Amino acid sequence: MEQEKQGFEKDYSEDSFWGKMKKYAKAAGSEVVEKALQLYYALQDSNTPAWAKTVIIGALGYFISPIDAIPDIIPVVGYADDLGVIAAALAAVAIYITDDIKAKAKQKLKEWFGE
Repeated sequence: MEQEKQGFEKDYSEDSFWGKMKKYAKAAGSEVVEKALQLYYALQDSNTPAWAKTVIIGALGYFISPIDAIPDIIPVVGYADDLGVIAAALAAVAIYITDDIKAKAKQKLKEWFGE
């Protein structure tokens, strides 16, 4: 029996992640986007353990969720809480954010934002 997802984990799916990224990447800014991409690519990596993937899914679920502490539609500060959650998740799973994962995130960022 599959364990029921808790908290923001229920908001995460690969489709919802890419949908939010495509729609709000420029508004969120390159810093938030790059860190979210690092988490996403670490989630896809088979070397990332289950506990770390749970942390990542929770953070990305929060990022995707339309309900969060500071509404994303508020200019400038709307993504501050998202950045905080993503940064905390990155700190928790930092050992699994390899140079390859960072390079993939940076490449995707260049595709979207240019040099």
